[in-house]
Amino acid sequence: MQEKEHVLEVLEQAKKAIRDEDVIKLKELSNQTVHSSSIDQDPDNIAVAIVLYALSKIIERIRYREYKDWPRFQKTYESSIDNAIIALRKNDIEVYRDQIAKIQYIIEKLSGHLKKYIQEVFRKAQINKASRIYEHGISLEKTAKILGVTLWELNSYVGNTGIADVNLAYTLDLKQRLKNAEDIFK
Repeated sequence: MQEKEHVLEVLEQAKKAIRDEDVIKLKELSNQTVHSSSIDQDPDNIAVAIVLYALSKIIERIRYREYKDWPRFQKTYESSIDNAIIALRKNDIEVYRDQIAKIQYIIEKLSGHLKKYIQEVFRKAQINKASRIYEHGISLEKTAKILGVTLWELNSYVGNTGIADVNLAYTLDLKQRLKNAEDIFK
């Protein structure tokens, strides 16, 4: 794991944001982590970014709380974040990874519509974070591989967001270039 201290700080802030139901803060923390993970391409950072983004989307959907499995899901993600923080403080990376993964694994134990909805949120969170990593300059293929999404899914999402349409090489039109060249030789 790279940037352990950064991830620990992010999780501590996320714990407070979850308690306060501050979805904007969770999204900010996720984006902050994506920026770091795009530099190192560290799977641990990427997993945190996905979990925090997905939790922000899940928490903001208040209707999910009406499902009978909601309390179990909520208890699991809250305790998993607590346990991940404790594990990082003890430098126990394997327990940390297990706790982050546990948040996604609990979905399999849910039933009915809540399971389906939360699975979909996590899948879209993976694709969203993959597009953000791609936006930081990592190739589509490598990004898709790192996040476990298909190239097709990622390419479709990136195409719809306009990320791929950004022209980083700004050039002057021919008339302006000729005028600039003439000005140099005057």
